Amino acid sequence: MDSSILAYLKKERDKEWRVELRNKLKAKDRTSMDRLDMPEEEPGFRNKNYVEVNKGLSEEQAIHEAQRCIDCANPTCIEGCPVGINIPKFVKKIEAGDFLGAAKTLKETNALPAVCGRVCPQEVQCEQTCFYTQKLKKPPVAIGNLERFAADYERNSGKISIPEVGSRNGIKVASVGSGPAGLAFAGDMIKMGYDVTVFEALHEIGGVLKYGIPEFRLPNKVVDIEVENLKQKGVKFITNYIVGKTGTIEDLRKQGFAAFLIGSGAGLPSFMNIPGENFIGIYSSNEYLTRINLMNAADPEYDTPVISGKYVAVIGGGNTAMDSVRTAKRIGAKRAMIIYRRSIEEMPARDEEIKHAQEEGIEFLNLNNPIEYFADEKGRVNKMKIQKMRLGEPDDSGRRRPVPIEGSEYTIDVDTVIVSVGVSPNPLIPQSMKELDVSSWGTIKVNKDTMQSSVPDVFAAGDIVRGGATVILAMGDGRKAAASMDRYIKDKVRSILSLVKEFNTIGDILSFANK
Repeated sequence: MDSSILAYLKKERDKEWRVELRNKLKAKDRTSMDRLDMPEEEPGFRNKNYVEVNKGLSEEQAIHEAQRCIDCANPTCIEGCPVGINIPKFVKKIEAGDFLGAAKTLKETNALPAVCGRVCPQEVQCEQTCFYTQKLKKPPVAIGNLERFAADYERNSGKISIPEVGSRNGIKVASVGSGPAGLAFAGDMIKMGYDVTVFEALHEIGGVLKYGIPEFRLPNKVVDIEVENLKQKGVKFITNYIVGKTGTIEDLRKQGFAAFLIGSGAGLPSFMNIPGENFIGIYSSNEYLTRINLMNAADPEYDTPVISGKYVAVIGGGNTAMDSVRTAKRIGAKRAMIIYRRSIEEMPARDEEIKHAQEEGIEFLNLNNPIEYFADEKGRVNKMKIQKMRLGEPDDSGRRRPVPIEGSEYTIDVDTVIVSVGVSPNPLIPQSMKELDVSSWGTIKVNKDTMQSSVPDVFAAGDIVRGGATVILAMGDGRKAAASMDRYIKDKVRSILSLVKEFNTIGDILSFANK
């Protein structure tokens, strides 16, 4: 018998066996199964290159993990997902061996499943609300790992499904920014039939997904394929266009755009304003990662300048700080350090990122804070003064406040410092739209239920509203903004049509317009 026929029959038998097994498994069988950790590249190998750290689940591992899901009557995991993925549905498709069906389910509500499966903090969202976590106090179903598996399986199969789009209505809408908020918004609006254009200030699409997250966590090819899917659906992308400089919102209105989503992110870095902070070799994490991730500064074949020496200190404890210090290690740092003023338990970075950094030889100087930098005769940083800290009473964030310890100062050698202590919203749009209500932090004020700003045809989402936040929260905002913008446009059209019905002649309409 032909080998392809044999393979097909085996696949069908396997499918039947999986369905039979699924029907036989009882809840107690499922809850007695152990969670499978995703295989990882060996630390001593991966910390010298940009190979992706997490290797993904095999088909067998994915089915095993999917079998742990007990298919709750009230799936609280969905409530924990900012983009509303039907988690039990896609997980059960994996259990049945219908991997392409699982990927299709994901894309019903998530424009970037392969991205979210890699960088979203599932442990504090969908997995935190999983039945295992809430009721059994056991490790939750690995929802994020399964999401990545399904998305990767579809991509590698070459059978990528493109969600259906509604009939075109001819109404033009724009997204300012091609980060996660803008891409999620574009994905929903194109499905509803709108003519969607995304304006990006940089030369590549993806926003923070491209310039902010290193390839060992999120390969560029994964982002590119997700973007290509949006292009296949009809979304248009215009790069090297800075809204607020190249053209204003008013300019775009004149081009026929009916409404706008501002998803321009939080690209303005914060510094600590301590002595010596302007010396050569001291970067913001935004600049450092953008030069390396987007402009290939670590590749000697490129002319993009970057200073990254042998003694690198990264100030901060978030995911961006981890990305920066792990990047420094990969491009040759002999000593790569995290300096953070609180304890390791209070770091805002994901547990996985801290674990990976520790495995890769990153040194953690917790309960320490820089207070001054020094430089050589050429103005390049060469030392930093650090003060030890202790934890006092909790502050407004609920974390214990770091308190300086008098007389504890000491110095260490550094030749590169990367400051990762927070970011502020991109100021270009607010500066070009004086009528836009903005908070004292520089964020655009919106109705939290609709994401609509003080300017009726302008909506906003992601870091420009929240300050620095996560990819998935930005995507959730983008989807909410899309639904609200659709209602706004349809209400406006209905109002215009109702007015037209009140006029008897074209002259009546022109008279009304002239008023």
